[in-house]
Amino acid sequence: MDLIYHSPLSPEMQAQFGITPPAPLAMADKVRFSELDVLNHVNNAVYMQWFERLRIRYTQDWQLSRYMGEGDDPRIVIRSGQIHYRQEMRMDEDYIVTCACTAFRRTSFSLAQQLWAGGTLRATFDCVLVLLTSDGSARYPIPAHVRRRFEDVDGARNDAI
Repeated sequence: MDLIYHSPLSPEMQAQFGITPPAPLAMADKVRFSELDVLNHVNNAVYMQWFERLRIRYTQDWQLSRYMGEGDDPRIVIRSGQIHYRQEMRMDEDYIVTCACTAFRRTSFSLAQQLWAGGTLRATFDCVLVLLTSDGSARYPIPAHVRRRFEDVDGARNDAI
């Protein structure tokens, strides 16, 4: 089966590529020459770009932010994060990045992201994101519809209780 790039992958497609259980959001792409370092494997900084690209799509799809720089969308900032590089990536490899909320509180949430290629887990990124008002002056509460989606779709734990 061929991967569909830049579009959310169904749970069935994720399973065909070894991702079980499926993630709430997963998208595929291919390693480009410009992403390689002098050793001909993907530069470590590029992994963060891949994770960020899907994280932004995730917050848009979950209707948390439009990233338009206007209105009263929250600022979403990474408070902390840890990346674990497990196996190198090379030119022309297909890969899938996944994203899921694991827990949330009143104004922050934790995301678990994974990078898969060739049926193996290549890297993970776990982070805590904090929501601020659009001017950055105060915390911004996670809207009720997003909290419900974290629980219902992602299976996230509500730590605000």
